[in-house]
Amino acid sequence: MKQLRLDINADVGEGIGNEKELFPLISSCNIACGGHAGNQESMISVVRLAKEYNLKIGAHPSFPDRENFGRKILKIDRNNLLNSLISQIESLQKILNKESVKLNHIKPHGALYNLAANDKKTANIIIDLAKEIKTKLYVPYSSLISNMAKKEGVKICNELFIDRNYNSDLTLLSRESPYAIINNSEKMFEHVNKMITNKIITSIDNKNIPIEFDTLCIHGDSPGAIELIKDLHLKLYNIGIKII
Repeated sequence: MKQLRLDINADVGEGIGNEKELFPLISSCNIACGGHAGNQESMISVVRLAKEYNLKIGAHPSFPDRENFGRKILKIDRNNLLNSLISQIESLQKILNKESVKLNHIKPHGALYNLAANDKKTANIIIDLAKEIKTKLYVPYSSLISNMAKKEGVKICNELFIDRNYNSDLTLLSRESPYAIINNSEKMFEHVNKMITNKIITSIDNKNIPIEFDTLCIHGDSPGAIELIKDLHLKLYNIGIKII
């Protein structure tokens, strides 16, 4: 059987409470650290569980906006945003230090993640954040921040989503579209298999777009996420790909 090293990550510690089911099925996680969700208690609990399953642990900072779950763009000046993000990550870092676990990466959440993908000012803030914390970034493949970070010497992992449909410019289909989320097992397998074996994504308008990736993400809060990823593991195994 072909051995394929495939990093699958998920955003966690956001109040869903399915980490015990999810963690055996992924290899890295992004822990909410207070900006949009998460608190001291949840971070401690999720860090300890991630440690038990030997997952790579990332920080999942956000616009400081719990009211909108970090899914709206906030008008906030550069220094206040950067200081908030540093504070969020430091709150997680203190717990990691106590648990003798290293921070592997930073992955911004929600509106901040999407804005940094194509807005130079926001991308610069996230790159400066990575430099300050001295760690790598999980960023959207072929995005502005991906290209800027490489030029700045910041290590990145290019990310694609296994449960989201894409436009032909490799932006995510808006969540307002009924086709935004892939919640069908067969369609998810087809989507992921094309990424792995053909290095393409078929966009919503049926164009095959060449891609590369270092990590794949599933949203742990999507309906049926646990069953979908269990089924994906099985389907990949059945065609000779073992995720390790």
